Amino acid sequence: MEHVQTDILVAGGGVAGLTATAAFAAAGFQVICVEPSAPVIAEADVGADLRSTAFLEPSIDVFRAAGLWERLEPYGTDLRVMRLADAGGAENEIRQVQDFAADGLGRERFGVNLPNWLLRREMVAHLEAEPNATLLTGVSVARHTGRTAGAIVVLSDGRQVRARLVVAADGRESFLREAAGIAVNRVAYGQKALVFAVSHSVRHDFVSTEIHRTGGPFTLVPLPDREGVPHSSVVWMERNAKADALLAMEPGDFEAALNARSCGVLGHLRVATGLGAWPIISQRAERLFGPRLALIAEAAHVIPPIGAQGLNMSLKDIAVLRDLMGEAAATGRDIGAHGLLERYARTRQAEITARIAGVDVLNRAAMAEAQELRDFRNFGLRMLAGSPLKAVAMRAGLG
Repeated sequence: MEHVQTDILVAGGGVAGLTATAAFAAAGFQVICVEPSAPVIAEADVGADLRSTAFLEPSIDVFRAAGLWERLEPYGTDLRVMRLADAGGAENEIRQVQDFAADGLGRERFGVNLPNWLLRREMVAHLEAEPNATLLTGVSVARHTGRTAGAIVVLSDGRQVRARLVVAADGRESFLREAAGIAVNRVAYGQKALVFAVSHSVRHDFVSTEIHRTGGPFTLVPLPDREGVPHSSVVWMERNAKADALLAMEPGDFEAALNARSCGVLGHLRVATGLGAWPIISQRAERLFGPRLALIAEAAHVIPPIGAQGLNMSLKDIAVLRDLMGEAAATGRDIGAHGLLERYARTRQAEITARIAGVDVLNRAAMAEAQELRDFRNFGLRMLAGSPLKAVAMRAGLG
């Protein structure tokens, strides 16, 4: 059996796992990242993640420190205005709009939007040139044993890795979390998110628009132009039955439904990629650590895709853990010690709980079917105009 020694083993090669690997390697640690599947790094390939992610400025700072931002910046599209629109009246049309503009906080932008498949492509290329990082694909963690002196990890190909710390970035069904006996609090909303990109006839002007009617938000997030034609990514949340009916439609019927749901805010929309669909849940791990084990990203928390919170929370996990390990290493302390991991959990738990609760409220409001509830939602949106709460909400959203 082959034995390998490293500082940190990251389980999971999604966007969060790859970012963690780059961030920890840039901080001077030897890192191995294991991922069961070969990353899909082309938009048209089978299995490509067609979602995009709005990364807020604090997350961009994580990318900079990890050495990733130089690669990612050319592909990002600025998000300068977050627009909330209510279309919950008797007619399918916009009846109330509130703009949250970055310049209201003295900023040029809130962040940037990047396609997930492209993130994987650039991160994999970066790690190939990073001397402190090793990416192993086609293998997974088969067993993890946390001991006083370090963790022993057996991989699915029989190799054994000794690490000072194991980081679980292996998703919402995390093997490492379950093996550690860490329970989760989970809420299933009975929704799916349809994700794809569209072209449109009206320029987005760096405005991300979230339209509320019923079933969940319909969000258009700016992407770069393609051959001079404006594009945006779409996250269309609906209750399961309606989402399944949409997915079963012929292309022409789907496009008609798409344009009706968008209320014409960007002119005529045309589907520009394949369609993906994701179940919508909220989930929180009851603990964020175990012996020689730290949970990050969807192994620790899952929230509906509202308000650009999901992956930004994950990058905050990475930044907190990186900083705590850096402090420990600088003073000769153990980066996988119980006390350090307990401090990581204390630092993150309150914010994670609060953001999950806040997004839960927003999603349930966006799902409202009854007209009186939709009218109450519209009233709340109207009350934000000129209110000091507007600036407070923007700052809270930035983290």
